[in-house]
This record gives sequence, structure tokens and C-alpha cells, in this order.
Amino acid sequence: MRLDRLLFCLRFARSRTAAQRWIGEGHMRLNGARVTRQDQAIAAGDVLTLPLAREAVAIELLSLPERRGPAKEAQACYRRLDGEGAMRIAGERRAAGASQTDKEEPAQQ
Repeated sequence: MRLDRLLFCLRFARSRTAAQRWIGEGHMRLNGARVTRQDQAIAAGDVLTLPLAREAVAIELLSLPERRGPAKEAQACYRRLDGEGAMRIAGERRAAGASQTDKEEPAQQ
């Protein structure tokens, strides 16, 4: 199955055209390697890292969907590898870490 069709069927993209644009941006990874081709072949067991608005989501494909069905059907085809929450984007993590260090009190001597 093509990557753009997979993103559409799993409901990560509203249309295949939107999925193709998203893949073309070059921020998506398949088994750790950057993907920029929409026709990249995908199989069950592959791991995808998807950049969302303010977070990245890692998923493992359990099976390939046959169609774009309801959300429950789409969610049964993959498993999130990052737990329930998503990974923060690196820039946000640094900003959050900087604000925490500012609040720390200096050590007493």
C-alpha cells in the first residue's frame, strides 16, 4: 500500500492530496529513515513517525486497512508506541525545560 493512501485510510490526512503534501515536506519517518516519496511501499510491522501540529506520534502498523472506514476501524490497524501522550517537538521541550530551571531556587551553602 502506498504511504499517501495509508495516511488517508488511517484518518491522519483528510485527503490523499493533503497526505501527499505532508509527505513531501520531508518530516515523516518510516522505520527511522526520512520519507519524501508518496508512493513509498508500506507493510504491516513498519513503524511510522508522524509530525502533527505540536507533537510527533510514533505508530506501529498492525495491519493494512482495506478502506477508509470509521475511526474505530482505522485505530485497530495501528498501535501508538509513545504511550497515550505524544512526543513533544524538540523546540518546545527546550522552552519548557528553560522555564523550569528559572523557577528552581539556588542551592544553599
